[in-house]
Amino acid sequence: MEFRAEARYMRVSPQKARLVLDLIKGRREEARNTLAFTKKRVAATVGKLLQSALDNASYLSSEKGIDVDIDNLYVKSAVANDGPRMKRIRPAPMGRAYHYVRRIAHIEIVLAERSKNGRSMATVVGEEAATTKAAARTKAKARATKVKTKKTQHKKTAGAR
Repeated sequence: MEFRAEARYMRVSPQKARLVLDLIKGRREEARNTLAFTKKRVAATVGKLLQSALDNASYLSSEKGIDVDIDNLYVKSAVANDGPRMKRIRPAPMGRAYHYVRRIAHIEIVLAERSKNGRSMATVVGEEAATTKAAARTKAKARATKVKTKKTQHKKTAGAR
């Protein structure tokens, strides 16, 4: 099962937010410590967002009766998307104006439960079908190369007779 939290219209550049989010992707409990000791302004906001996602998981486990082990949660994905941009004008010499853009980010964190063997317990719908299709393609390619090699071997032996 996945648990998500989203912070919209954050006054930080998405590029700067991604620097911090990349530090916690795939991590478990050490994600909080990483955010606590990161010297970026957005780290505090991401820390609050991570805590909100954990609270969402604990709420669903206690109130809704979903079986969730909070200690096995890890950051499955952390994304910072572009929000609307604020266009601003700064005075410039000789009566001119410089235009610049202040960026806004929408930050989203998704937590998932990791099983005992280290693999993700939650599966995405259609993911299993995609993996079986990929396996079928590789088998088909292997068969095709086998047939080609047999044909070339047959031709080589036919010419030697």
